[in-house]
Amino acid sequence: MLHALMSLIARCWKPFGHGDDAGNAAAGRECKDGLLWFRDIGKFAAGDFSMAVVQANQVIEDQSQIESGAFGTFVGVYDGHGGPDCSRYVCDNLFRNLQAILAESQSVVTSEAIHQAFRRTEEGFTALVSELWSSRPQIATTGTCCLVGVICRQTLFVASLGDSRAVLGRRVGNTGGMAAIQLSTEHNANFEAVRQELKELHPNDPQIVVLKHGVWRVKGIIQVSRSIGDVYMKHAQFNREPINAKFRLPEPMNMPFLSANPTILSHPLQPNDSFLIFASDGLWEHLSNDQAVDIVHSSPCAGSAKKLVKAALQEAARKREMRYSDLYKIDKKF
Repeated sequence: MLHALMSLIARCWKPFGHGDDAGNAAAGRECKDGLLWFRDIGKFAAGDFSMAVVQANQVIEDQSQIESGAFGTFVGVYDGHGGPDCSRYVCDNLFRNLQAILAESQSVVTSEAIHQAFRRTEEGFTALVSELWSSRPQIATTGTCCLVGVICRQTLFVASLGDSRAVLGRRVGNTGGMAAIQLSTEHNANFEAVRQELKELHPNDPQIVVLKHGVWRVKGIIQVSRSIGDVYMKHAQFNREPINAKFRLPEPMNMPFLSANPTILSHPLQPNDSFLIFASDGLWEHLSNDQAVDIVHSSPCAGSAKKLVKAALQEAARKREMRYSDLYKIDKKF
């Protein structure tokens, strides 16, 4: 059984209340330290969890959640972009849609049920964009990566859209060592396999992936190839004025450029499976899988997520030849 299940990091989310007493964390309450929000320890049906986030944007675009139900435990990390609307919608609806689908089918969690929940959520957000098109057309350019974990009957399902990542820490026999096992697939055009997939889906479009300033982007606009939202890249009726000109494509859209079809892995939990890290790409830009697992393994469960976030910030400061204390003082709007 997992004794210390999750460290959740969503890099821009003001996630869970407004506590400012450092003593609150020990009691499982939420605390704030500058732009760092954290919950050192919490408990739920499958074990303990630790959460932390650094607010990086003026407008918080990301969301996260842990839910429990009759079926088991649900974890979601939603790394939004273009604005907060889509990630908020997903946080409000994806878990509810999964619950409804399981109730309708009177079944346990399956990969197909998770697929249906993603599809229903995508359809719901697209309908919302259509409803708001005349008053808030820019909502069409918001989207979110999604990383979901569901534990049901000792099986872990991991579903992903975009470039967030789930990593399992597994004890290696009786050696005291810990192996880092990645459980999610990333959909980012900087990966050759993703570019190849896009080229095969769009064989007549030589501009399906474009290298701009050293970064590969779908149609020269967006790095991720799968998401919920970003309907301007999926439906021609939303790729037109009055959305911002930088999002409008010069050529007709004959088929969606992005997909909302998640990659889903199922993993039977083993006695040596010790903990899971669910995090957006902001963490993995600065820490390898092995580094992150080593940090959690060598730390008490309480505060492990905060320790991961601080390690990533320290590495970010080092890369920019800054002191951590100076990075820590940067205002959220920069």
